[in-house]
Amino acid sequence: MPARIAKRLLVIGWDAADWLLINRLFAAGKMPVLRKLVEAGARADLGTLEPKLSPLLWSSIATGKTADKHGILNFVEPKPDGSGLRVSSSTSRKTKALWNILSQNGLSTHVVGWYASHPAEPIKGSVVTNLLQEGEPASEGAAWPLVAGTVHPASREDAIAAGRQRARAFPRETLKALLPKLDEVGVGDERVQTLVKLMSYAASIERAAIAQLKSGGPWDAAMVFFDAIDTVGHHFMQFVAPKMAHVTEREQRFFGGVMDAVYEWHDAALGRILEAAGPDTTVILLSDHGFHSDHLRPNLSDLPPERRMELESSWHRPQGVLVMSGPGVKRNATVASPTILDVAPTALALLGLPAANDFDGRVLAEAIACEAPARVPSWDAVEAIAGETTGLHPADLRQDVFEAADAIKQLVDLGYMAALPEDVQGQLDLVRRESLFNLAVALMSRRRGHEAIPHFERLVAERPHESRYALLLANCLIGAGRASEAADCMAKLLQHDAKNLEAQLLRAAALAIAGDESGARAQLDPVERAVRTRPELALSLGGVLGACGRFADARALFEQAKARNPRDAAAHIGLARMHLALGGFEPAAEHALDALEISQALPEAHLILGAALAWYGDEENAKKSIGFAIMHDPGIIDAHRWIAVLHAKAGAVAYEGDARAEVERLWATIPQGARPKDMPFGPAAFAAKHGIDPV
Repeated sequence: MPARIAKRLLVIGWDAADWLLINRLFAAGKMPVLRKLVEAGARADLGTLEPKLSPLLWSSIATGKTADKHGILNFVEPKPDGSGLRVSSSTSRKTKALWNILSQNGLSTHVVGWYASHPAEPIKGSVVTNLLQEGEPASEGAAWPLVAGTVHPASREDAIAAGRQRARAFPRETLKALLPKLDEVGVGDERVQTLVKLMSYAASIERAAIAQLKSGGPWDAAMVFFDAIDTVGHHFMQFVAPKMAHVTEREQRFFGGVMDAVYEWHDAALGRILEAAGPDTTVILLSDHGFHSDHLRPNLSDLPPERRMELESSWHRPQGVLVMSGPGVKRNATVASPTILDVAPTALALLGLPAANDFDGRVLAEAIACEAPARVPSWDAVEAIAGETTGLHPADLRQDVFEAADAIKQLVDLGYMAALPEDVQGQLDLVRRESLFNLAVALMSRRRGHEAIPHFERLVAERPHESRYALLLANCLIGAGRASEAADCMAKLLQHDAKNLEAQLLRAAALAIAGDESGARAQLDPVERAVRTRPELALSLGGVLGACGRFADARALFEQAKARNPRDAAAHIGLARMHLALGGFEPAAEHALDALEISQALPEAHLILGAALAWYGDEENAKKSIGFAIMHDPGIIDAHRWIAVLHAKAGAVAYEGDARAEVERLWATIPQGARPKDMPFGPAAFAAKHGIDPV
């Protein structure tokens, strides 16, 4: 097994940290601690997963697995006796987390504040769970006992409890650093009280982390999670410049600097934690997703609680933050399109341990100065080494949360609340629906829409007026080659909500795919008119118009989407696709390259670039580019079709045969109605031009 290269590994989670805001602070000379880590190591955008909900994502980070495998599907879950709800529990996680794997290999780990870590597991090391701040009493001097199960080992309970920051005793000087106009606003302002509460928890997490790192014993890894950038962001990002329409000048003057100050607080806390960790510590700092801070911020101020619950995650950008620095990390390494699923296998590699075959991510080998160990089949099937423990709860405490009460729900704990029914059964029903929805979205986002269909069908049957259930069901049906059923699904939704533009758009797409082009055109008319006032629909409408063969109209809409957000890779890919369809090979290549500057993990951009190069006559580079598309997505069938015709033109018979065999294998996995139509200047047209048998 390759040697361990990290003497100590420190993983810091900053929920919703975003490079756009960090880069602005860097340019202003702020956040020196993080900037020093970046300069000494590597940085990258970190891809997230859907749905972008923190308990699911941070559990994926800790396990290296998607939500359907780890089993944490919401913020809350039913109590085992069905009497109500509780926060999602470590006893409901269905697979080992990093701290369990390290424990069973004799490594000591400190875990502080991680989502779904309560009750604390008995690992080698220590755990301070995400219920650290629960139950602060109304009186500043009153006793404040820890919730049972918050700290392991129990011998550390008194020290951790004593170190908590009471909101009612939050230092005024710290508050003024966060809110310089405090004297004008007044400490009694509800927004100030919210800020105090959220930052008190952050201070408690920092203190607990430092206390554990300094507790005396040697340690191998530490994992510390802060949620304040996200929770404060849901309340205060609306006040950041440029001013949002619903924000007053006075509010922006008072609260416009809060988010910058919160980031700077985290940077200072990072410095204190690094000092406690000591020299020669390897650091991975990451966020689970980003957070909009510019003109793309959603305005949810006038929505009812139920609707706001559905849309609050629209604050989240899909690109999070990744910084790796310290011993074992290559300075200035280019990290190729990492995702949150890559963190666990990379952390294990730094500590000399293998990833598992049932992980969904990879070791970021290009960023670390070691060879990744050969994988084990599954860490869940590996027993602890002699004399060590996995640190898992006893089997009788672990449970399938669906079996416990046939329910789980989303209680949005990111600065907003869903309206919960007053009766217990109503709460449990809501939990079950929302958790089933999250599971279905997770499956759909991993190209397993056929597995999600039964879940969405169940939800639609129960709540036919709930548009998000029906919309995603229709998407999955289209992907499964059942476009006519998708059109019918949207027709039923439109009977309840005739003005739903998303439903009109999706029905048009389904009709076009099903071959009813006149029906699709009729359905598109009101959507095209509405896009003038709903610019966020331009991207989706462009895709439908492209599917209908209206390439020039689609190109104009993708231009509109790009103008709205120049870093929207989907807009650049749409433009590249439309230019290629119109025979504009040079602009197609340029837009594909623009998309790839935003992210290299865009197989369609690599494919379109390769297609444009092929039509130019640069067939060797075309094959290389299309090869990158296959590397990022082996299931992209048009890439294999292109490879086959390019090898055929070059006379590489054996390679052509392999590519054609792979095309046939992939065709067999796709329902007849789901097979994509050939676009102009695609592989079929190239084959026809050069007298090559079609693929």
